[in-house]
Amino acid sequence: MIHTDRITTELKEPITVFLIGMRVNKLLPPAKWLKVALAMPPMIKTLMENPEKGMLHAESFVRFGPLTTIMVTYWKSPEHLEAFARNPQDPHFKAWQDFYKLVGTDGSVGIWHETYTLEPEQAECVYVNMPMFGLLGATKNPLPAKGHRSTFRKRLKVTEGVSG
Repeated sequence: MIHTDRITTELKEPITVFLIGMRVNKLLPPAKWLKVALAMPPMIKTLMENPEKGMLHAESFVRFGPLTTIMVTYWKSPEHLEAFARNPQDPHFKAWQDFYKLVGTDGSVGIWHETYTLEPEQAECVYVNMPMFGLLGATKNPLPAKGHRSTFRKRLKVTEGVSG
């Protein structure tokens, strides 16, 4: 469903943002980067089927030249994220081991991640003509971007101006 109104959301509690991706540095042989790329769908399937594992929402993006992926995920906590990553029964654990066996540090495929914890009142967002996307997709709490939510400064409760 596309929300045509100007909407935002508010965090009620901290949320963990986890960015993860890969970069293909050498197209040949494709077996290396394909195996890395194909490891992600089972992880996301497991997380979507098991909300108790703590992933709230995910968005994927691809850039061609060089081939690079990014997945933006939102989690209940860093502890949920770490528990999933380190659990030998979850698909990430084996994919992680397989990456180091297949690719290791040979330079053919790069993997990366970044983790951030957002506190309530330290994050803001606005959406127009969008579905439940990004932070809104994680909170599932669309609010009108009006009144005390009408501007970036108001949503972040910024009261001082920028000095030069």
